[in-house]
Amino acid sequence: MSLVGKKAPWFKETAVVDGEKIITEFTLEKYAGRHDVVMFFYPMDFSMVCPTELIAFSKRKKDFEERNVKLIAVSCDTEQSHLAWLQIPVEYGGIKGVTYPIVSDKNKTMAKNYGVLTGDYYYDDDDMLRADSPTMVAFRGLFLIDRDGVVRHESINDITITRDVDDVLRVVDAFQYYREWGDVCPAGWHKGESTVKPTWGQMSSYLSGDKKEK
Repeated sequence: MSLVGKKAPWFKETAVVDGEKIITEFTLEKYAGRHDVVMFFYPMDFSMVCPTELIAFSKRKKDFEERNVKLIAVSCDTEQSHLAWLQIPVEYGGIKGVTYPIVSDKNKTMAKNYGVLTGDYYYDDDDMLRADSPTMVAFRGLFLIDRDGVVRHESINDITITRDVDDVLRVVDAFQYYREWGDVCPAGWHKGESTVKPTWGQMSSYLSGDKKEK
């Protein structure tokens, strides 16, 4: 089930912030009423592709801040794993220099509640708890959460498919433009281009027979 239009699932988890500090009760509520949030899940620390995404978002952090948007990353690794990875330079496969919060979803409850966990648990015939996935990690889910805590956009990729930061910014721009001006943005729209007034007047006129087809 999509979360779009619904309140973002609540959480209070441990996170590493500013690349070095462990916060034990990190929550979305700290941004409530003041900031939109882009929260993205990634499969795991110390992997080959995930650092390219975290670094790509880090390089564009200023662009998000100019739009009053906070970035949050989440994986099912521990906060100790996050912190260790943050100490390793980028040229050696680390993510040193990333300063936005990285949340530890070590109980996998966030991934489950946001619909991005790669598998599920079940009891077999011997009443033993099993996992139906060889690796219980998060898909590459991304959620745009507005300042009221409502999910306005979501995308979920398989772990092999990475994301494009420019397109995430485009989605943010489209949402914020509509919120401020009430105009909707056509396909392929980018900030500064023409928008569309959300009206059915012209089509209604045609359907009612007031205008002839050209």
